[in-house]
Amino acid sequence: MRKLSVGTFINAHKILVTPVVLGLMLFYRNWSTEAFVYLALHGTYSLLWLLKQTYFPDRRFAERIPLQIGLGFVFAPLAGYYLAPYLLISRHLTLPPYAFAIVLFLYITGIFFHYVSDAQKFYILRERKGLIEDGLFTGTRNPNYLGEIFIYVSFAIMSMHWIPFVVLGAWVFGFFARNMLRKDSSLARYPGFAEYKSRTGLLFPRVFPIAVDTESRPLGQQKPQAGR
Repeated sequence: MRKLSVGTFINAHKILVTPVVLGLMLFYRNWSTEAFVYLALHGTYSLLWLLKQTYFPDRRFAERIPLQIGLGFVFAPLAGYYLAPYLLISRHLTLPPYAFAIVLFLYITGIFFHYVSDAQKFYILRERKGLIEDGLFTGTRNPNYLGEIFIYVSFAIMSMHWIPFVVLGAWVFGFFARNMLRKDSSLARYPGFAEYKSRTGLLFPRVFPIAVDTESRPLGQQKPQAGR
């Protein structure tokens, strides 16, 4: 049975985004500002994804799976994201100015968190294994997922429909949350994880860190230095 990497199916989805959106615009004869803005946003996100997979790829997506499994359980669920442009373009929506402001804020912020944190993680882990506690990982343990959620929320807002939010919710609770919890379980083997976890959020940056004293010493007292 032929096997392909998980990344192959994800990349295929990203490659098809621009042709799909352009095809919808052509089919529904919708050349509105809203349609072109969506094309620019989702198209650049997909292009950046392909560049990321070229220069600092996610090793999780190197796993090889059967073609049928990849089509049914990777590509098909990802195709649910095509509903947002369909609902926007087929209904010839006109978005109010404030909606564009919200969409652009979420998209730009999401792009920053998603790709910068992925680059940070890739290049640090290439040099050494262990916890990453600085940079974008200072307040949240999963800035990449936070950014990706912001990006897809911006797409869903442009559709002005509840279905894309359901699709995103299914991905968040069916895939993102599971991976984040699995990551926590894996990182728990490293010294200092309990303290790091206490001052960071799983997804959103923690505003009020939880005081945790893993070595039963007075809070605020520094750890004894080795050799002293």
